[in-house]
Amino acid sequence: MRRIIAQEFLTLDGVMQAPGRPDEDTTGNFPFGGWTAPYFAEADSAAGAFMAKHLAPTDHLLGRPTYDMFADYWPKHPDNWPGVLDVTKYVVSTTLDDAQVAGSGWKNSKLLTSIDDVKDLRSSGGTPLKVIGSSVLTQSLMAHDLVDELVLMTFPVVLGCGKRLFAEGASPTAFRMTDGFVAANGVSFAHYERDGVVEAGIVGE
Repeated sequence: MRRIIAQEFLTLDGVMQAPGRPDEDTTGNFPFGGWTAPYFAEADSAAGAFMAKHLAPTDHLLGRPTYDMFADYWPKHPDNWPGVLDVTKYVVSTTLDDAQVAGSGWKNSKLLTSIDDVKDLRSSGGTPLKVIGSSVLTQSLMAHDLVDELVLMTFPVVLGCGKRLFAEGASPTAFRMTDGFVAANGVSFAHYERDGVVEAGIVGE
């Protein structure tokens, strides 16, 4: 079985929308696009090493908006992410067809049209499947209990609006932290793996 890994930039209040630049995703008149940029300007070597480790080439599982953005950018800048052109990119969409995906200019792209397609893919052999951005897809994966790992980069800002990673309906799941640290600029880097069911009790007993 292939592991599905959701890798996301987050604010303290869980917002994941448009971390990279102002025009990345303006849905809902979101005014804070590019909110991670000042922190990357101050990134230290440990942060760079963590990012390099977790951006090693592996197949991608993306929602359509993120796929469209990546397909426009990465074929033109492959040296900025070595190996990104060679992995398989799966886009989950009900508004694309195979011909559009084949003609996107991003080689090794394939279309999935349902969560059942994702389940079949997860059950097959191959590399882990990395989900980046793709808020609607990620929430759907969590609702169907399909996320095996989380890689979260949490920035010390609160925005108060925007698309959030965790929403009502996520399948209750326990995770354990397997790697992580806090950078000098206050950004928290953490890797989590599934660790069974959520347990409850009474504190102190």
